[in-house]
Amino acid sequence: MAVQGPTAAAGPELGPFSDETDDLPRTFRREKEARAREARERAAQERAAAPTLPMGTEKPSPSRPSIYADPELEPAEVDMPFPAVVRGFDVPFVHLARFFLKAVIAAIPALILLGAILWFAGAALQALMPSLIKMKILISFPN
Repeated sequence: MAVQGPTAAAGPELGPFSDETDDLPRTFRREKEARAREARERAAQERAAAPTLPMGTEKPSPSRPSIYADPELEPAEVDMPFPAVVRGFDVPFVHLARFFLKAVIAAIPALILLGAILWFAGAALQALMPSLIKMKILISFPN
């Protein structure tokens, strides 16, 4: 029976930083190996089905070029990225507060520029169409 826990030592064949071992869960490792195996099999099939050059005895058959998408060339579902769900996001409060302060400071020039653009657009619209009804809100304070 193998020793487990903090006193267990890795053997020489199981080095902690060896390149051939992945630090992935078993299901991910199996999926990765299955995709690699399918890619090798697909490459072998493509090599076997690759056209060879004729030796001059046969006449090449006139074939139309394929202009439509070949469904065999579509990416398989196993080639798609593995779906993931983010369940937690750990950011220190100081870093988050600093980020939002930078975002507020960066938004100030953008708001000034947007206000200037809208003001000039309103002035141009008023100059082009003076017959538009103007609505002004007058605020007055009693003396």
